[in-house]
Amino acid sequence: MHLSDLWFVAIAVLWTGYFVLEGFDFGVGVLLPVLGRADAERRVMINAIGPVWDGNEVWLITAGGAMFAAFPAWYATLFSGLYLPLLLILVALIIRGVAFEYRGKRGDPRWAAGWDAAIVAGSLVPATVWGVAFANIVRGVPVNAAGHVTGSVFTLLSPYSLLGGLTTLALFVSHGALFLELKTAGELRARATRLARQAGAAAIVAGGGFLAWTEASYRRGGWNGPGTASVAVAALAAVALVAAFLAIRAGRGGVAFTASALGITAAVAALFTALYPDVLPSSTSAAYSLTTANAASEANTLMVMTVVAAIFLPLVLAYQSWTYWVFRKRLITPGVPPASAAVDPAPGRDGR
Repeated sequence: MHLSDLWFVAIAVLWTGYFVLEGFDFGVGVLLPVLGRADAERRVMINAIGPVWDGNEVWLITAGGAMFAAFPAWYATLFSGLYLPLLLILVALIIRGVAFEYRGKRGDPRWAAGWDAAIVAGSLVPATVWGVAFANIVRGVPVNAAGHVTGSVFTLLSPYSLLGGLTTLALFVSHGALFLELKTAGELRARATRLARQAGAAAIVAGGGFLAWTEASYRRGGWNGPGTASVAVAALAAVALVAAFLAIRAGRGGVAFTASALGITAAVAALFTALYPDVLPSSTSAAYSLTTANAASEANTLMVMTVVAAIFLPLVLAYQSWTYWVFRKRLITPGVPPASAAVDPAPGRDGR
């Protein structure tokens, strides 16, 4: 295996980690007005992801940085051709992060409601647009001989890419509901369980259809090597999603969440396996496609990146695992203080 192939796999792993971890964050944000029927319940939902959501976004930053360093041509063409969708995601993530920080600064219900709407929008947009973007990466975009994308934003809105957006939205909503089933108690947990069953069924239908379309129309590599592996991984994703649905119906929340994470992992792996050896196919001509060979950095650059990753990646994984372990307990709604208690009363020098 060449280092360029190794970094293609590494980038796929980083995107997988981002979608698995940030996926339930997005799902919780989208479900905020659906499951949270009172302010205390909505704050419990936000607190459930509060210690981890910003750490989960590090996977996105790392994935983008790895693409820039390992495959600069891929990064340049992709981020210029998909500029508007990616800018939309960036703005949504900024609004979402600000909303998490500012929501509790006042005890005014209208203030909280406005930031709740920002959290929902900041979660809904990335959860959908990421699916549209990755569907276009697998399907291919009109790249010319100079490596420039010649289509418009409307070129990206094909039936296949729109189904990709619905698929990621359904997967993340189901994943988020399962996460809340693990992290909450009482009536909020009961509602999350019921919704997880419904969203799980939608994820099976949308995800199964999207992966089947991918394998039938856009898989590279024929029926040998990566081509066969892509079909097998897509089948594993479908099985995992069905297992998550059956587990939550049986009251096995932990098993269901694990199976959901495995389903998202396998789905992302299926997309990258179907894509290989291309990194960005050209719908204009196969000769203009970017591959792991012609889009990669120099061997010395890839070697330095490999050494750095081998040193620091275990430390990052250990720290994030420790964070999840520390904040593993359920949150109980009656234990959340009133909204006004979260506001700093500007105490005097003596603390009163």
